[in-house]
Amino acid sequence: MRFSRRRPDEPEINLIPFIDVLLVILIFLMLSTSYSRFTELQINLPAADAERLRERPQEVVVAVAADGRYVVNKKPVDGRSVELLTAELAAAANNRPDTMVIISADAMAAHQSVVNVLDAARRAGLARLTFAAQNTGNGR
Repeated sequence: MRFSRRRPDEPEINLIPFIDVLLVILIFLMLSTSYSRFTELQINLPAADAERLRERPQEVVVAVAADGRYVVNKKPVDGRSVELLTAELAAAANNRPDTMVIISADAMAAHQSVVNVLDAARRAGLARLTFAAQNTGNGR
């Protein structure tokens, strides 16, 4: 007589309980998620009046060259330190805290050079800053 050798059943992973748990979690997440819109900032933008001339406060233009040199109101700064730049900005602002600082940086200037101008303006007590940009001419 030949007896056939019976191989034991291989263990099998039952995926049905796993799928049941995932479906319960999915339903819970769908019910608990709120689909409300994010709150938006309510900003009232100023209206432009083209007929009236704009009152311009005193401006200080700081040019940053690609190699890290600074020019304050067309006057070169002797060094590249923040202390020298702070002294030049304070002198150009004439102790007026409402002076606008316009940063005109070369496109290839190091970020640290621009950050130095921001730090020097803060140290000089000048809080009004803006960056000059070049019009690309493509209408945007």
